[in-house]
Amino acid sequence: MAMRKSRTKAFVSDIDNIRKRARHNIDDGAMTAGYSANRAVVVDMLNQALATELVCVLRYKYHYYMASGIHSQAIKAEFLAHANEEQGHADLLAERITQLDGKPNLSPVGLLERSHADYVEGKDIVDMIKEDLVAERIAIDSYREMIHYVGTDDPTTRRVLEGILAMEEEHAEDMNTLLEQLGKKGEPARPAPGKSRPAKRG
Repeated sequence: MAMRKSRTKAFVSDIDNIRKRARHNIDDGAMTAGYSANRAVVVDMLNQALATELVCVLRYKYHYYMASGIHSQAIKAEFLAHANEEQGHADLLAERITQLDGKPNLSPVGLLERSHADYVEGKDIVDMIKEDLVAERIAIDSYREMIHYVGTDDPTTRRVLEGILAMEEEHAEDMNTLLEQLGKKGEPARPAPGKSRPAKRG
């Protein structure tokens, strides 16, 4: 039987040229000549993602403090855990922005305009979970589009975005599960404004 030719391709690197490029424009830090993405566009995109995460932190925190009901304690813990994880996402994004020689936009001015997700408080615990699920679904599609845009031009940013996307998908699944569980338990919603509960008969 004839031997198959190996398809293994040798890795060849012009190390001398790499060393010269590393010394040239050393003030650029992590930005080297090999970076092929549009840095300004990527930084702006990451700042939009940063705003989205900060809005999500605030919404989850509000839901944590305001959730009430007979099943609220476990759900409050979930809200708080998600708020902390969203803050972690914001930190990763801010760090990547600075690595790209950009400035993370942490200003409260225009935060909602920069964010892809809305800030909706919700009327009761079920409504809160629904709003969080909607926001997670928005984040999932947003991160997918960002990953598609970056492609192979910025592998580091892509890995950051892919890691966050995976967690956002987990968050969405968590919220969906909570809604299903509350439906089975018959969690009561708060009465609508202007409507009173029927008086108990003696």
